[in-house]
Amino acid sequence: MRRAIDEAADTLTAAGIDTARVDAEHLAAHAAGVDRGRLTWHEPDDGFFERYHELVAARAGRIPLQHLTTTAAFGPVTLAVGPGVFIPRPETEALLEWALAIALADARPGARVVAVDDSAEALAYARRNSAGTGVDVREANVTDRHVLDDLVGEVDLVVANPPYIPDGAVLEPEVAEHDPAHALFGGPDGMQVIGPIVALSARLLRPGGLAAVEHDDTTADQTVAMFTETGAFSEVTARRDLTGRPRFVTARRGMKGEP
Repeated sequence: MRRAIDEAADTLTAAGIDTARVDAEHLAAHAAGVDRGRLTWHEPDDGFFERYHELVAARAGRIPLQHLTTTAAFGPVTLAVGPGVFIPRPETEALLEWALAIALADARPGARVVAVDDSAEALAYARRNSAGTGVDVREANVTDRHVLDDLVGEVDLVVANPPYIPDGAVLEPEVAEHDPAHALFGGPDGMQVIGPIVALSARLLRPGGLAAVEHDDTTADQTVAMFTETGAFSEVTARRDLTGRPRFVTARRGMKGEP
């Protein structure tokens, strides 16, 4: 097992994959049907090496690791993912941690959660991943002026990870060839969906409610400006992800009688 993983890591390194060793171990665990931490003690069955070599060859061809294992870790949960849907990235976990710490500190089980997407593939996975949780998954486009009209002025927290990469940006093959472009690109400057989300946040949030929107690491200033220029928000703050890059902006909806 150890020799197979070493060889797989060499193969993935040669293919230009920065996380070669980690990916080799994840693929081995998937092929063996065990947790990654149990690989050292696992005795592989007769079909393991064939399955493993096929997975490694696919990963060397820059198929995303998560498409091969069919899951992606995101914060405290493991999500089902696959072709046609955006794979959650570790960078977004900084936004997740902010939302959990600031807005859901009491972890109230009675909280109402509404999730919105306009992709049939993404909605299918969202419903699968949220089954049994009570999350209200809706098919809608956040750029629609009348989206979520039933929630105007009633929302405590809006969190969004919209398509925000500027058109024409050069991306890794795993992203460019396998993530849906609709979930990646946000117009010439990457701001085409962020603007409507800021306006939607101003409409949906109750006074004192919070918003957090992820953005490209080149557009923090533009995102801050969008929140500020509405006149509806205070405490507009640019925040960084776990690698130190500008990643998302947070803001508080003004109280009644103030911006």
